[in-house]
Amino acid sequence: MMAAFEITAWHYAGFVGAILIFLALDLGVFHKKAHVVSFKEAMGWTTLWVSLAGVFAFAWVRPKLGHDSALLFISGYLTELSLSMDNVFVIALIFTYFKVPTPYQHRVLFWGILGALIMRGVMIWAGVELIRHFHWSLYFFGAFLVFTGIKMLFADEDGVHPDSNPAVQLVRRFFPVSPDFDGAKFTTLTSTGKRVLTPLAVVLIMVESTDLVFAVDSIPAIFGLTTDPFIVFTSNAFAILGLRSLYFVLAGAIAYFKYLKIGLSLVLVFIGVKMLIAPHGGKEAGAKKLWFQIEISSALSLSIVAGILILAILGSVVAARIRPSGSRPSPDDTQS
Repeated sequence: MMAAFEITAWHYAGFVGAILIFLALDLGVFHKKAHVVSFKEAMGWTTLWVSLAGVFAFAWVRPKLGHDSALLFISGYLTELSLSMDNVFVIALIFTYFKVPTPYQHRVLFWGILGALIMRGVMIWAGVELIRHFHWSLYFFGAFLVFTGIKMLFADEDGVHPDSNPAVQLVRRFFPVSPDFDGAKFTTLTSTGKRVLTPLAVVLIMVESTDLVFAVDSIPAIFGLTTDPFIVFTSNAFAILGLRSLYFVLAGAIAYFKYLKIGLSLVLVFIGVKMLIAPHGGKEAGAKKLWFQIEISSALSLSIVAGILILAILGSVVAARIRPSGSRPSPDDTQS
């Protein structure tokens, strides 16, 4: 039997280093000049990130950590990526509200995703430490996910309100903001030589604060699949890295994903229930498994999560195709 492979700080450093190299190439080479990202280009980048996630799962995770860990990575990646798709819809509303020129949207997403990686890394570390010291907190996360899933199912989005966003309010209180964009810059000089923020900086703050809200749901969701910090972090990172290109793929077809929110709600509820019925820490503590505790395998979890998402997407596509000729779905359809 192969000895257990130990993840060390060097593995995290190597993974983060590889991410930084990809991001540097992205902004410094492929997107050095602001331009409109075409659907073909976005599809190419989306395919690349999905392929890299698959290669990482089956060419590194599976040989080093085992088949079960590879399935957990894929489950976590699919869950985080699907929840990120909901984030895409909100980002599109933010860009529309602020009338962000299309050539500058990639720059906002780049820095927003870099900030999201740092923020989620801290949240994952805090979550791992919390679970390590208070194992019962997994039941709290499970109940929270069930509540969030049910709430998402019946909640209505009513647009973007920057004036009520605490982060935006705080920034505008201490920093002046220019009324006009200055290219892809986040700061600009006024006629008096004073440096102020541009609306693009406010958009970046909105995107970051929005991701923080979504992370509150998505981080507990992946802990419902695995508490392995390396799997949690790497699957989150790959999902976030693919969000930028995924936005440009889906932005023009947002209104067609009518049932995606329902699918995401069911995924959260399933993972929440899985956490509530799992025998957390039973073997380690030598405790007797209770009658309601059921262990759901990694393969079954992956099948259920993937099945729910596939049915939601297929249902949305079918619903869009059977609409009366000449009609187009309205943005309100995505809120149903």
